[in-house]
Amino acid sequence: MNITTEHAQDHAVSTPAVKLDLPVSESTSTRQTLRADASPYLAARRAWDERYGNLITRAKNWRSAAFLALFIALAETGGLIALAMKPKVVPYVVALDSLGRAVASGRADQSTPTDDKLKRAALFRWVSDLRTVTTDGVAQRRAIDRVYAMIASGSPAQVEVGDFYRNDPPSQRAQTKTTDVDVKAVFATSDQSFQVEWTETLRSISGEVQAEEHWKGSFTIAVNPPSDEGLIRVNPLGIYVTNVSWSKVL
Repeated sequence: MNITTEHAQDHAVSTPAVKLDLPVSESTSTRQTLRADASPYLAARRAWDERYGNLITRAKNWRSAAFLALFIALAETGGLIALAMKPKVVPYVVALDSLGRAVASGRADQSTPTDDKLKRAALFRWVSDLRTVTTDGVAQRRAIDRVYAMIASGSPAQVEVGDFYRNDPPSQRAQTKTTDVDVKAVFATSDQSFQVEWTETLRSISGEVQAEEHWKGSFTIAVNPPSDEGLIRVNPLGIYVTNVSWSKVL
């Protein structure tokens, strides 16, 4: 009986212990889960993150989107106000021949007042108004007004043109004859000086051609864009004649 018991004890001592080998990662995660379950604070934090974390993130995204939409709306409103404050009137430059027919036109805001084409067009019309004589008193008065609207105040051109109208008034000439002006060419001799060549056809009151004369002249101009509404209407480009001289070509 004793021998059997001793043999069983020896057998129990000599039997090796069984060890359960688990992966390190599974063992670590298992310990963390057990620790979280064991700590009420960690469990509450995990529950908070799972329940309210997505809500907080979505609220933050919505706030960012709302601020972005507000910024875009303010930018669009500012742009609309800037567009509304711009002038709606678009000026046009129209060149007319001696009969009042349009021969060229274009938007004035697409060129600068110093554009050589605009200077030539202004002189084209100015010389035609200066030398034309018509029996229509209203048309003659308007032509004279346009001539003076393009003369620099106090300049030699103002004196020369004044003497021309006083010595040979168009209203008196129109009692016996009329003058049609056909400007042939306008040449730029410098940035501010131009030479103009034109033909004048003299007609009787009945319309018969009495003579045809060739003329040429030299004209000096200055550019001063107007800011007053009244000046803009009569001389929108601000081109003024400062000096004139002309003579008949023999």
